[in-house]
Amino acid sequence: MCRHLAYLGPSVSLASLVLDPPHSLYKQSWAPKDMRGGGSVNADGFGLGWYLENEAVRYRRSVPIWADENLPGLTRSISSGAVIAAVRNGTTGMPLGEGAAAPFQHDQWFFSHNGLIRDWPGSVAKLAEGLPVTDLLTLDAPVDSALLWALIVDRLDRGPAEAVASVVQDVEAAAPGSRLNILLTDGEQLVATTWTHALWVRQTDDSVTVSSEPWTDDPGWRELPDRTLLTATRYACSTTSMEGRQ
Repeated sequence: MCRHLAYLGPSVSLASLVLDPPHSLYKQSWAPKDMRGGGSVNADGFGLGWYLENEAVRYRRSVPIWADENLPGLTRSISSGAVIAAVRNGTTGMPLGEGAAAPFQHDQWFFSHNGLIRDWPGSVAKLAEGLPVTDLLTLDAPVDSALLWALIVDRLDRGPAEAVASVVQDVEAAAPGSRLNILLTDGEQLVATTWTHALWVRQTDDSVTVSSEPWTDDPGWRELPDRTLLTATRYACSTTSMEGRQ
């Protein structure tokens, strides 16, 4: 499984989130602690998304995060109050490449998926049929994460939390046993799910951070129960159970 994180709060350097912590996302790319049978190394690309003066900026590569010699300088020179980042462990049978790496983007929105859709692609063919043909023809890559993102974008007019929750429920119904751990942000709000994998949250008076694994021993980190929907701004965070949600 992939590893990912999202942050809302006072402006900080990207390096302070991705590179510097003792168990940073950078380290999790080769030494994750909680992959739960989903591989051992996240070497199939990575990506960062951040906001500068309300402009969404994305940087993705198809190489392992440790192979990008420009990354330390880049991340130390950029600060932002909203960041999303991911390292990828590609699912067997799915293509590699920059387009398959999170975060995926639509206007101000960034999206990351940690997991897989079972019995891809046949299991979700009916769901895909409900999308505009142009959306399917312009997917970043022919991978399950890109389709998940297209389904969510198609429902964003319902509100981000409802879009994410309804897509997770519909995909689980079509492909039972899928791993659907999602991060979604527009730089002001954050929606996340735990669905058959871990997610941890750390909240302060003016920030919220979520991550596949805690990157420090700070006791402020708490693990979210499975099948939880998290919604947050930098000043408030709430969770609800998705179990039995209709």
